[in-house]
Amino acid sequence: MTIRPLVILPDPILRKISEPVGPVTDEVRTLVADMLETMYDAPGVGLAAIQIGVAKRVVTIDTSKDEDDRRPQIFLDPEIVWSSDEKRVYDEGCLSIPEYYGEVERPDRVRVRFRGLDGATQEIEADGLLATCIQHEIDHLDGVLFIDHLSKLKRDRVVKKFAKAAKRDAA
Repeated sequence: MTIRPLVILPDPILRKISEPVGPVTDEVRTLVADMLETMYDAPGVGLAAIQIGVAKRVVTIDTSKDEDDRRPQIFLDPEIVWSSDEKRVYDEGCLSIPEYYGEVERPDRVRVRFRGLDGATQEIEADGLLATCIQHEIDHLDGVLFIDHLSKLKRDRVVKKFAKAAKRDAA
């Protein structure tokens, strides 16, 4: 397992739409293991493959609070097949937009269809933090960032801040 470098805003790869996974190969299993290692090291509760520069529809999530009680979940080719009318506001952050948070309103409950590492299709219904994480990470797979759910003013401000930092770091 390898901790991979995170892709940080304003890198344009974050806007790329990820491709389906295809067959579950050793390469896919290695990618998932690396993603989990990277996510835990960051530390974060979710990671999409695009955030480490791999444009595949792979998501890892672990919303457990206790390091000794980790419960990683793997989602290959996830898609939301139902979402509740009830909404929930959560103060979201992102490993690709470090140290920036914003209140995002999303459906409170979702049903997601995905494949596991065994290749079998599954469906789960999620609510609360897990539902928020699933929606946030699937957005990544579609080239959408949580800041896209904020006002244009807030979004422009954070993009400008990270573009400035990237320019300074490149100099």
